[in-house]
Amino acid sequence: MQTFKVAAMSMSIAVLAWPVLAGETDLHGTYKLVSTTQRIVETGQVETYTNESGYISYGKEGRMFVFIVRGNRPKAETIEKMTDQQRADLFRSMAAYTGTYRFDGHSVQHHIDASWNELWTGTTQVREVRREGGKLILTTPPIARPQDGKKAVTTLVWERVQ
Repeated sequence: MQTFKVAAMSMSIAVLAWPVLAGETDLHGTYKLVSTTQRIVETGQVETYTNESGYISYGKEGRMFVFIVRGNRPKAETIEKMTDQQRADLFRSMAAYTGTYRFDGHSVQHHIDASWNELWTGTTQVREVRREGGKLILTTPPIARPQDGKKAVTTLVWERVQ
């Protein structure tokens, strides 16, 4: 009888834990950036980014990374001839970070352990998650934009890489 109780309890715990475990792996895969829009909170102005590319990847083991580049990025003649201004322009036109993630079915938390912007390293960035077919749509809460500090809500549309 004791064995039955232990087995029943183990099954109950496994069943109760299943939605959390399943939810954590629902995002797994790699997605290519399709579009980005930002709504500036103060003015309501909406900006659409053009000339951008990037990827976000969610691993089954609970790690993620994102890498995005935007705009007309400078290309030096050679690495030895790259100027400090070109380096700064390259930095300003990118976003990249990696860390662990947790997905609850509605939002994802990115627990950042390395970032292009040290202000983000060690933080948790939350994104609301919506799906439309093969697209993954991530929306930020109002946060300060790195380029000018204005609070904005950013919506990024990603398409699963096949």
